[in-house]
Amino acid sequence: MAESLPQLESNRAQVLQQIAELGDFRRGSITSITGRCGKANCRCHQPGQPGHGPNFRLTRKVHGKTVSETFDSPAALRKAQREVAEFHKFQALSETLVEVNEKICQLRPVEGEEELSEPEKKRPQRSGKRSRAK
Repeated sequence: MAESLPQLESNRAQVLQQIAELGDFRRGSITSITGRCGKANCRCHQPGQPGHGPNFRLTRKVHGKTVSETFDSPAALRKAQREVAEFHKFQALSETLVEVNEKICQLRPVEGEEELSEPEKKRPQRSGKRSRAK
């Protein structure tokens, strides 16, 4: 069933309310890194050892450059995970908002047709002459 203009405007208001209720958020992704250190006689260099880690990092783009941030505690990691999850909610709500607004724009009637100026009313006509092929 096609949605009416008042329904779409109500949907838009609901989406905007949900965006307003979002908590702190930041973009990026959290990844887990394991690796070996530079000490030759460390256990991480022994065969069958997995290495140090997992170490978690938040990676994001800032002015076109990749920036990584490490976490000094599990609490800082959980905080960053909540913030990244909120950003994903923001992205989904933003996409929904754009879709609803596009539907509203298509349904909203055109206003001011009778207020066109004389030059706007007279559109230039295409020439009826054909160009000569060379």
